Amino acid sequence: MEDNNRNLILATVLSFLVILVWYTVFAPEPVSDQPSGQPLAEQGIGDQPLAPAVPVGEAAPADLAATDEPAEPLGRVAIRSEALEGSISLLGGRIDDLMLTRYKETLDEGSPEVRLLSPSSATADDRISVNLTKPYYAVYGWTPGPGVSAELVPGPATVWTLESGDTLAPGQPVTLAWDNGAGQIFRRTFALDENYLFTVGQSLENSGSAAFSAAPYGIIARHGLPDTQNFFILHEGVVGMVDGSLVEKKYRDIAELDPIAREGRAEVFEVSDNGWVGFTDKYWMTTLAPAPGQAFTAVVKYAEGADIYQTEARFPMQTVAPGTQLTAESYLFAGAKVWEVIRGYEREQGIQRFVDSIDWGWFYFLTKPIFQLLHWLHGIIGNMGWAIIALTFVLKTLVFPLARKSYISMAKMKELQPQMEEIKARTGDDRMKFQKEVMELYKREKVNPAAGCLPILLQIPIFFSLYKVIFVTIELRHAPWFGWIQDLSAPDPSSLLNLYGLLPIGVPAQGTLLHSLTLPALAIALGVSMWMQQKLNPAPTDPVQKTIFAWMPWVFMFMLGGFASGLVLYWVTNNVITIIQQYTIMSMHGHRPDFFGNIRASIPSRAKAREGKGK
Repeated sequence: MEDNNRNLILATVLSFLVILVWYTVFAPEPVSDQPSGQPLAEQGIGDQPLAPAVPVGEAAPADLAATDEPAEPLGRVAIRSEALEGSISLLGGRIDDLMLTRYKETLDEGSPEVRLLSPSSATADDRISVNLTKPYYAVYGWTPGPGVSAELVPGPATVWTLESGDTLAPGQPVTLAWDNGAGQIFRRTFALDENYLFTVGQSLENSGSAAFSAAPYGIIARHGLPDTQNFFILHEGVVGMVDGSLVEKKYRDIAELDPIAREGRAEVFEVSDNGWVGFTDKYWMTTLAPAPGQAFTAVVKYAEGADIYQTEARFPMQTVAPGTQLTAESYLFAGAKVWEVIRGYEREQGIQRFVDSIDWGWFYFLTKPIFQLLHWLHGIIGNMGWAIIALTFVLKTLVFPLARKSYISMAKMKELQPQMEEIKARTGDDRMKFQKEVMELYKREKVNPAAGCLPILLQIPIFFSLYKVIFVTIELRHAPWFGWIQDLSAPDPSSLLNLYGLLPIGVPAQGTLLHSLTLPALAIALGVSMWMQQKLNPAPTDPVQKTIFAWMPWVFMFMLGGFASGLVLYWVTNNVITIIQQYTIMSMHGHRPDFFGNIRASIPSRAKAREGKGK
């Protein structure tokens, strides 16, 4: 039994060390999960994204970063749907004002909706709140071809006119137009679905007397370094897919890209068949996605002087003969990373591996199926907290064969305890001889002493995978359980300091280490359940092991008090099921755990220890 306790302690200590290092070294700073930044008044005037570079010898676009602020406010086209609200600026025809109406910044009553996209000072006006975040928007344009002046193609600073439609809404597209005065008319049509997908059509009508060459492009520009969670298991920055290969780059890596001639700090990807590129936050994303089968060039770029992070989708150069027109269609995703919605776009629009824009992490082979199972259970039950409890039952059922083998092994080792005592008495202080005879006994009786720690070791990847699911998926954000647990992605807000809400006093900020030390209710449930699980077995005779065993539940209770309440709920449920399984299986094999006897046995030993210290 002592060897089994040793294995159990080693496995538990390993789990504890991993969690301790993770929590103390890599824990994120408590920041808001919505895009945020400096007020509009602190931004530069007239900042613009960099237009795509053109081949040497071709006409270069104007210096858009030097564009002055318009003398008077320009027009805007409203965006209205159940999921989105905002507007399109006629300067550049850019989507630069977008609110996610299904999501609030916090759970507080009256909390504002999450803002995803924000205009620059060049396009903002009094119709948009002055408390804007750093500029973040999508803009489209055309790169001039050989012999075509940059003034003859629309770019980020072009002023468009509204040709048709008045409000962009599902089933109600709008079209912008711009006439270059030289025989070419450019049009941009926006359509919107009921969620977060814009269909953008760019057309060039050539009514001139000569052929006209140009290449359409799309840009997502992000001014300044955004506030991020800065957590090593969470990716925030550029995300994209290049012919089946996932591309991820954090902001610090984008700023350190090697300079490329006529591009600046950039990295260029040639996409032959399928791809998409954009920026991802923890819960939100803005992505350019050309139609499947469309070859394009994906570019990740950083403009040092303007401090602009930029992704581009450039289409091949096209020549439009007189009397004909060219149309290029692509998608723009701007919204919440809802798994079911993104999966729908992957299946219906053919946006390859779009669900991988969700950061599934290293254990993606576990994280994905765990999330899908949790999502399915939530659809049946209708409450994410109860779905986590149901998920725990399912996972415990799947690993039950291992757990059963472990508990049977523990029962057999208990049977062998008298023989082990005889070997110990016979071998005396000869440790090597003792170990050799014990191993021969295990082999003869077909007992595996390591079987006891297998279920615990298996819990480590499951724990981290579930942590990842709760941490990164928007389905868990602000998801309630019952009572005081109204956000399973956040730590338990209760605290012993105010007697769990009975006293009208403040408590440390939720999610901080100090708050976890004030014993939230779920943390106490975790500590108690771990302690009860220990009492199914007698305390080890070795004093060091005994001390570690005694402290472990309470150390875990304090350390995990600051973890997401959904994760702590899973662990408590897992402990309760483990207690029931172990008690039942060992009882069936004639070795019913002496739960209350083990508790009583631990009390006098502590009293004797205190007496010994007193002497």
